[in-house]
Amino acid sequence: MTFNNILVVCVGNICRSPMAAALLAREYPQKHINSAGVSALIGYPADEKASAVMAADDINIDSHRAQQISAELVEKADLILTMSTDQTKWIENEWPHCRGKTFRIGHWNNKDIEDPYLQDRSAFEAAKKDIIDSLEQWADKIS
Repeated sequence: MTFNNILVVCVGNICRSPMAAALLAREYPQKHINSAGVSALIGYPADEKASAVMAADDINIDSHRAQQISAELVEKADLILTMSTDQTKWIENEWPHCRGKTFRIGHWNNKDIEDPYLQDRSAFEAAKKDIIDSLEQWADKIS
């Protein structure tokens, strides 16, 4: 299966999923990468600390605006990557046809990506590192 349309999901779509989507977009510029939240802060920009930790790697996520996950987004996606088992279950309950294409980003290293929201910058750094480590496990499946 080819994963040309990848949807990355977290809760508010202002911290983890925009960071993961930006990392994926840099690694796979030919693919369509999108992100959304299960309880999105619709229209909000990425968290300032998320922007700062990404800027340290020369990735600009300032134009990001949060959006709510929707039937249209999940329908388009070949692969849906979540930050936690709970988010995966929520999506599969909401859209049962998404079973088999919805996985935790940390599936291969059996890890949830902790939510850094309202925490200090070190929590964002840790989340970014966990996302990068998790995405490395997906490389041979995505490319």
